Amino acid sequence: MTLRSMSRPPEDQPAFILVEPQLADNIGFAARAMLNFGLTSLRLVTPRPEWPSERAVQTASGAGSVLEAATVHRSMLDAIGDRQVVYATSARPRELVKRVITPRQAAAELRAHAAQKIRTAVLFGPERTGLINDDLAGLMRPSPARSTRTSPRSI
Repeated sequence: MTLRSMSRPPEDQPAFILVEPQLADNIGFAARAMLNFGLTSLRLVTPRPEWPSERAVQTASGAGSVLEAATVHRSMLDAIGDRQVVYATSARPRELVKRVITPRQAAAELRAHAAQKIRTAVLFGPERTGLINDDLAGLMRPSPARSTRTSPRSI
């Protein structure tokens, strides 16, 4: 993805989803990193800090527009509801049968999906635990319009 992504509406960009973020700083840092690449679709699932947060705005350092447009969701499944392909990040090995790819492979696939107008998301778990197996199992439920990939470490 490049700054050209900014000309695409957020619904056509990968949605970056933070599940139960615990620190407002990290929400701001995520927004800042996203805007550096022209990405603006941020979704928060039951954020732990009071939201919206002045601390997140401070750490976003110029990416306040991403925070202002961020949506809050009650569940992970609600946050990914309109996405056809979801990339779940994890730093630990799993006992689940899932295809595991590198961040570089995920980025290439995200670009290819964008070219085909397939709606994607990149899913990050809580800072302390990351995504748990129950989160990933929820993604694995049969859906005619959704597939899931996992990355061995954060993208």
